[in-house]
Parts: sequence; C-alpha cells; structure tokens
Amino acid sequence: MMRVTSSCLTNVDGYYASLALKAMRMGIAMAYQSQLVNEYCQDVLFGIPRPHPMRVNLGVLDPDYVNALPNGHEPFLGFAMVQLARRPEWQEKARAAGAKGLRVIASIETGQEMIQRWSIDEAFHGFTGNWIMQEAVLSSGCVDLFAVDMNCSMPIDPIYAERYRFKLIPVSDLVAFEGIEERLDYEPEKAEEQAARLLEMAIENFKVRRGAVEPFTGQPVGEAVVGFSTESILEALGGTLDPLLEALKEGTIRGVAGLVSCTTLRDSGQDVHSVAVARELIKRDILVLSMGCGNAAMQVAGLCLPEAAELAGPGLKALCARLGVPPVLSYGTCTDTGRLADLLAAVSSALGGVPIPDLPVVAAAPEYMEQKATIDAIFALALGLYIYVNPVPTVTGGPKLVELLTSGCRDLTGGQLHLEKDPVEAAEGMLSHIEAMRKKLGI
Repeated sequence: MMRVTSSCLTNVDGYYASLALKAMRMGIAMAYQSQLVNEYCQDVLFGIPRPHPMRVNLGVLDPDYVNALPNGHEPFLGFAMVQLARRPEWQEKARAAGAKGLRVIASIETGQEMIQRWSIDEAFHGFTGNWIMQEAVLSSGCVDLFAVDMNCSMPIDPIYAERYRFKLIPVSDLVAFEGIEERLDYEPEKAEEQAARLLEMAIENFKVRRGAVEPFTGQPVGEAVVGFSTESILEALGGTLDPLLEALKEGTIRGVAGLVSCTTLRDSGQDVHSVAVARELIKRDILVLSMGCGNAAMQVAGLCLPEAAELAGPGLKALCARLGVPPVLSYGTCTDTGRLADLLAAVSSALGGVPIPDLPVVAAAPEYMEQKATIDAIFALALGLYIYVNPVPTVTGGPKLVELLTSGCRDLTGGQLHLEKDPVEAAEGMLSHIEAMRKKLGI
C-alpha cells in the first residue's frame, strides 16, 4: 500500500498505465482485505443479513417520540442504542420526559448495515434514506440526537442543529464540526455505556425540541424487503444456486446486475438516474442486487418489494413470483461489494469454473460520487466485469487512460468501463454485454 500510494506523489510515477494497474491491485486488496473482513466481522457480531420487511422514508419520523439517529458508516453505537432502547426502562425514561416512547431511526450507510441485519419494532422503527435526504431529515423538527460517525455528515449540520434544536454529537475522532465542542468518540469496550449516554442526551433534548420547533409531518412512509446476502439467497433457493442457474440457462432471466451507487445531484435529481437505470434493467429481465446509498433509492422507490415485479420483464416477473422475492434485492451497503464478489465466485464455481469475466453479469454505478465508489469501479474492472458508470469521471483529459479503461482492460482482465448518461442506452449496453456472454457460454 505504501509503495502504491507513494506513486501518486509528484514526479514518482507519471505513466497512466502503471498507475491504473496499481489502482486495480489496490482495489482488489480493498475488497478482500477490508470489505469482506469488515462485513464478516459484523455478521459475527450482529447476525447474517436475512430478508425481512423495513419501514422506509421520512414518514418514519414522529415528533411525539424521542428520535435518536445514528448516522454514517459504522453501525456499532447504533446497534448498542437499539439494544438499550428495546428495554422497558428506557422506554419509561422517554415517557417520563413527555414523549410517547423512544425510537432509534436508521440513517444512511450506518442505517443500511443495521436494517440489513435487524428487524423493525417500536424501538428500532425504520430507515430514513440516503445522505442527500439528510437536510430534509434534520429540518423535519423530529430529531433529538444526530450521532455522527465517520462519513456522510455535512459542514452545515451545526446550523441545522441550532435551528431545529437537536443534539449533534460526533462519535468518531475522524469527525469535527465548526462550533461543536461536545463529542463522544466511540470506544468498543465502552459501547453500552456510550450508547446509554447518547440516549440520555436524546431524552433530555425532547422537551427542548418539542417546545421550540414546529415539526413538519405527514411525510410518506413505505416498506421494503431488506436483508439479502449470499447466505440468505442460497436459503431462499433451497440451499443451492441451481434454481438461479437454471433460470439463467433457460433465459428466464438474462443476467444479473450489481448496482453499487451513491447519489448525486450532478446530472439529475436525487436518485432519479439510479431508479431509472434499475427500472430499465428489470424491464429487460435482469435481476438487480443493490448496494450503497443507491440501495436507499431502490428501497424508497418501492423497487425492493415483491409487488415491483409488475415492472419487470415476463421472465424476471415469473421468477420473482415463484421465489417470492423483489426484482431488486437489497444487498447491503457500499462495503458489500466484496460480498458480491463472493457470490460471483460461488456462481462461477457452480457453473463448473466459468471465469468471472465470462459470466452474464454486470456492475452499475449510476450516480457514483464518493471515493469508495471509484474504488469499487476499479475493483470491478480488476475482477473482469463490465461496469456502467455515471456521471462521466473527470479523466477525459487523458485519452489514452480513457481508452485503457473502456476497451484496453478487456485484453488485460476482461473488464470494461461503459460511460453513458441516458438510462435506456445504459441498460441496452449492459444487456448487450450480457447477451454476448450468454452466447459465449452457449445458453
């Protein structure tokens, strides 16, 4: 890692091909030495994701409850808060403060980690959405505590905290806000004690917030089926990949797309492009596995419900009806890319060792933004996948690099980067690749 990252320094390595190959090696290391290890450790601690219903969207926020929101990408204090909030004594503390009860509301990727593994109840009440929804969440007048870990908080959050009277508490030493001095940096051995302090802050804040802020209510609330993983997909298929493989061989579904996306306002409205691409894919009988902030888009848009199969092509619709699953499977967070690679390896093995670049699968990042999404895209290229990316990355000033990523990688790893702004054309490009791989496999 030191040698590769040092290559970015001035006058060390100025050769685009060398830098690209080093980036691919780093992408592989990130997936297998970080993402997979991270997700498996969280599986050990909090359970393997399995399908279950989840409330989603802004309507999960009720101003008459104490609402504590863990936010970011590290769910440890979030899980600890839920464990405490489920105890009767903590609900009684909230009622003694004048609230109807105490709720922990999941938010952003910390929330995705939580909702993939744990079911909803009155204490763990639902999921708000992705990071761009943050301003709407904070200005709802329903939030008492915003506990911020390592990612996806905004420099303007203190302004919202002052205006809408909630406690803004950094819980990671990576996070700092101008004007916010109070913090509670996470220490694993003190997780329960720190979670208790955070819930106390939320309860203490309820009367302050409720007496000073007029809440914005009546927001929509929907439902999504979440919690799909390699293990749970195997369980749904009866312990074997055979039903999925048969569906692929018969052409019931043409292929599978891993949608790993952020959300950005650069080219269109929030999640507009991601949802459009997913709709076009399922219309073409391509099963979608969604991850990251883009996963929240699928959940809020209703695509992670079995009823969404009505929007799918006839083959995928029939498969969804037979298995009782949605056409878009909620597969986790942006760090679940490694888990997806594991699933591809399982499919490759079940087909008798078909190389991953030859599988009828694609990757898509319709609204990438974060550095992690860029790393995921580079990993997909290194893995040998066709990956669709939007918006157009800021590399077009290097035509040879663009050529390497969009066509040259096919001879190197089997991977190919496809850039396209139109969702219909993007889906057609992914389907064209899938059909080419089906022909190569003779199916």
